[in-house]
Amino acid sequence: MSTTPSSTPRRNAVPAGIVSTDVAERVAALVASYPRDRSQRIAARSSPFWSGLTETGTELWLDTGDIDAAGQLWCDEFSALTTNNTLLNKEVQKGTYDAFISETARQLTDLDERQRVIEVAFVLNAVHALRLVDRFDSRVSVELHTAMADDVESAVFYGKRYFHLCPEHFIVKVPLTASGLIATRELRAAGVPVNFTLGFSARHNYLATAFARPSYVNVFLGRLGAYIADNKLGDGKLVGERTALASQAEIERAGANHDEPTLQIAASLRDAGQVRDLAGIDVFTMPTAVAAAAEKELDGRFDDRRETRYSTRFSDAFTEKAIRADSLWEISDEVEALVESLDESVPATAEGLVERAHASGCGDLFPNLSDADRERIRVDGKIPKHSAWSDRIADGGLAIDTLLNLAGLASFAQDQAALDDRIRRLTAG
Repeated sequence: MSTTPSSTPRRNAVPAGIVSTDVAERVAALVASYPRDRSQRIAARSSPFWSGLTETGTELWLDTGDIDAAGQLWCDEFSALTTNNTLLNKEVQKGTYDAFISETARQLTDLDERQRVIEVAFVLNAVHALRLVDRFDSRVSVELHTAMADDVESAVFYGKRYFHLCPEHFIVKVPLTASGLIATRELRAAGVPVNFTLGFSARHNYLATAFARPSYVNVFLGRLGAYIADNKLGDGKLVGERTALASQAEIERAGANHDEPTLQIAASLRDAGQVRDLAGIDVFTMPTAVAAAAEKELDGRFDDRRETRYSTRFSDAFTEKAIRADSLWEISDEVEALVESLDESVPATAEGLVERAHASGCGDLFPNLSDADRERIRVDGKIPKHSAWSDRIADGGLAIDTLLNLAGLASFAQDQAALDDRIRRLTAG
């Protein structure tokens, strides 16, 4: 069975491609034609509860595309919202945009079906983000179509287009893949702010900061804890928190000489306790349920936890070593060597970056995977079954952070496919 590096285009994914300047301008006009309504903008109000957290140095975002849910929590201490393929799909499936989808598609009949779907999805993401901007006067992260995860040219092209629609408010989300690293480096060189998403370890974000210099990196800490607990490798408690704080320290080191800092986002929060335990981290992006729980369960007195070193519990010492848990919060000599190599000579392609990673001894960041491997990851969902990968993880051919990254991207791709299918149904014929 043949295998391909995870950075190369998947066999069932056709690169998104580049539309003409004329089409891009028409699409920008379609976005601009959507009615803007600032009359319902949330009135200014301060929250003593949340101001206690911002005083520790943390910036507060809400992780939702639901305008009504965000409106119930929004206050002056919040500064941005994050959306993604999953959150946008939830809003689109409500039917709110059906008429707009049909009308937008009618303006793009000169495109083939695949490109038309991608352009309509682009418009939907932009329009929904602009509605969030109008309601909350905030920055909003907008995410690339998942077809671009392994397509540098398209990721750069569409990332610039998003940014130019609303440069004051839009942050472009790019997923952590080898192609994403190359694309982010190019987007940042062009002045586009990037939220580099689907990070799961300090080494993920150390590499991203040193090489691509994104505006933000993430640790999806809830999924890290769930992986350990669901697979009965330990209790899962504080695994994500320990990783997120280690990541913040490492990106500060990696970006010490950069003109602009890379900031650490704590993402995939599951409960109010994590808000307390990570006070002081650069950024929280909180699901509305977690933010509401924090207001209810916490007293509003927060201590800066950035210097805290949390202990984590695994089933036993053998398990901790076998799963190579330290790869979540430590930077190995091999990763240092990779970063040094990339600093000396920048690879021109994602394939070149993957080859460099393997040559540096950290090929588990970009493992060779078969079609069957990818299908198993897709079927398992966001939290993979460890038993299927335990031998490869123990041998160093794969790692927990990489496995969760691949699972997260596969999950986003499924939600993107559901959104695309709705577009096709509404524009058939």
